[in-house]
Amino acid sequence: MAKIRLTAARIAAFTCEPGKAQDFLWCEEAPGLAVRVTPTRKGKTEPTKTYIFQGKLKRQVIRIAIGDVATYTIKEAQRIANKYRAEIDHGQDPRAVRQDALSAEQAAREAREQEEAGAKAETAAQERRARITVGMAWADYVREKEGGWSAHHLRAHVKLIQEGGLPRKRGTKETKAGPLAALSPLPLATLDHDRVEAWAKDEATTRPASARLGVRLLKAFLNWCMEHKDYAALVAGNAASSKKVTKAVGKPKVKKDLLQKEQLMVWFEAVRAVGNPVIAGYLQSLLLLGCRREELTHLRWTDVDFTWLSLRLGDKVEDERVVPLTPYVAGLIEALPRRNEWVFSSLAAQSGRLAEPRYAHNQAVKNAGLPHLTLHGLRRSFATLSEWIEMPAGISAQIQGHAPQGVREQNYIRRPLDLLRMWHIKIEEWMLTQAGVMPAAEDDAAPELATAA
Repeated sequence: MAKIRLTAARIAAFTCEPGKAQDFLWCEEAPGLAVRVTPTRKGKTEPTKTYIFQGKLKRQVIRIAIGDVATYTIKEAQRIANKYRAEIDHGQDPRAVRQDALSAEQAAREAREQEEAGAKAETAAQERRARITVGMAWADYVREKEGGWSAHHLRAHVKLIQEGGLPRKRGTKETKAGPLAALSPLPLATLDHDRVEAWAKDEATTRPASARLGVRLLKAFLNWCMEHKDYAALVAGNAASSKKVTKAVGKPKVKKDLLQKEQLMVWFEAVRAVGNPVIAGYLQSLLLLGCRREELTHLRWTDVDFTWLSLRLGDKVEDERVVPLTPYVAGLIEALPRRNEWVFSSLAAQSGRLAEPRYAHNQAVKNAGLPHLTLHGLRRSFATLSEWIEMPAGISAQIQGHAPQGVREQNYIRRPLDLLRMWHIKIEEWMLTQAGVMPAAEDDAAPELATAA
């Protein structure tokens, strides 16, 4: 097996002898390296020439193709051949070494591809997260929480962030944008303390009470975001919990609107003169029961027990509470039309129940020449006027649905409905007396509490 010094010219001139299937041109500089040539085949104008390496491993001849002479230079082919020779000298099979190398290279390439794919995915996720606005996350928040919220709490969340310019249910004016509407289009990731503080200062100048409510709800929303798998990465901290934000919206002023004893007569006269008997009955009941406005508008006929003289009201503290059905209120309710499931029904409202009694009450207050008085002011009036008959504070609080105060109230006192009724009838009679409203005759009054057989 003659060996020569390989050159480009010798390789180019090397051909396969006629009659042979292949021939070899062996290199003298790199043992085991050769140029393998095969005759010209159909469809080809030139013979095929490739570098090969041949060696002996464990008394077995092995031959490994290196590559086409047009792809590798002589120096590269010699380097590879020398590498294979060194591996054989160390008892390694170059084919196995090359396969391991290819596997390692493939694994490395796959790892790089996975890393690049992961990086691209993370970049895409970051871009998507960057496009998530406060309004989008708020919508998810409301959808997740609405099942555990009251209807009033849910409406507050919807109203606070709603866009303005929508037609009102009543009148021709358009709705105003909610306090949080200014933050709604902002990317959630950009909502920091400075931005929330600037928003709070701006809102506090025109509607401080709504701004304070907005801060409270925004704070709860951001706490939810910090624990949510999709939003936690976008919220570094609670931007609404800053003392500067709290200071910007200020502290709520103590509301003082209520009815004084001497104002009861003109108030009852004006309210009883309201043309709608449902609204007139509602407003009088609201004062005499001392409950929240929504508790009474949501009163169903199934919640009224004329036999045992009780009302079951929805309660934001205890889900529901049972209060006495006093004689005058029982008469008001019994006289109402039973048009649907709601006690204080409305043919105009989509819900079928009284939706907005404020307008009629404001007009009645104006007609009576009284100072500004809200519907919640009637609840405040009940608590204040109860002092005139020295009603125990705990009884007044229980009737109105206030949370028990102190260890004794919370853990030891359990008042029966009859005890509440005794005091509740006293305050009703006292207010009606001050108002000059003559109680109904006994025959027309509400049914007395049934005696068990």
